[in-house]
Amino acid sequence: MFKKTTKSAIFLALSSLFIIHAAQAESTLDSVIKSKKLRCAVVLDSPPSGFMTPDNKPDGYDVAYCDDMAKSLGVEPVIVQTPASDRIPALVSKRVDIVVGSTTITPERAMTVAFTQPYVNYTITVVTRKDTGITSYDQLKGKKLGAVVGSTFEQLFNKELQGRWKNTGTTYTGFGSDTETFMALQQGKVDAILQASSVYNTLAKSGQFPTFAAGGLAPLSDMDGIAVRRGDPEFLNWARVFVWNQVVSGRYAELYKKYMGDGSLPALNMPGVDF
Repeated sequence: MFKKTTKSAIFLALSSLFIIHAAQAESTLDSVIKSKKLRCAVVLDSPPSGFMTPDNKPDGYDVAYCDDMAKSLGVEPVIVQTPASDRIPALVSKRVDIVVGSTTITPERAMTVAFTQPYVNYTITVVTRKDTGITSYDQLKGKKLGAVVGSTFEQLFNKELQGRWKNTGTTYTGFGSDTETFMALQQGKVDAILQASSVYNTLAKSGQFPTFAAGGLAPLSDMDGIAVRRGDPEFLNWARVFVWNQVVSGRYAELYKKYMGDGSLPALNMPGVDF
């Protein structure tokens, strides 16, 4: 009887400690409001999503989105320049509060972080040089390809290399940032890369890479979500409501037109499928 009573007492004590700890665990939403700062991981070498202005200030669709989130919370936005490959590690290690960094929603990434529904949808363009003669995605077979390490583009290329492009002479090289992929293409280290159509259009207008040319669209729809840490339902719920409000208020359309151009506004869901 004594042993049973002792075990029960210990169990109840441990359960109470667990409940107290859980109750004391602070959501990122609460800590952001308390600190009066929202730290957003943003990729700043990928215009028009994120870039630095001539006077060295961050700008772009994702920067504006972070600013809107901070304004809604009544806090100061803090843009943390984060390479694409470091977006999720920065969030998991708590160097940032949230990722607003054009991060494609995938089951693999969702094992590490929690995603909102899509907040932006990019069509994808094959970017090549004028001297390669590439005019379609299927012509990438047998060519030298490149993409940012950990990106959805890399995943697509690896899938092709393990499937229909296997043993065709197609090669792939991973790079640390969009800037590195642009330079590799310009220098002839690769024949083609993939990039959001809006990013390519911005590059084409800038005149920075006059040898670049569009080689058709890739069979990929890049729907990106905002990422928060796993196990934080309060902050995830707030972020999901915020994304919804951006759409219904017309702000999504406003930002898309400002940074992506006057083209048709892409839907944030697939036909017949809700996130």
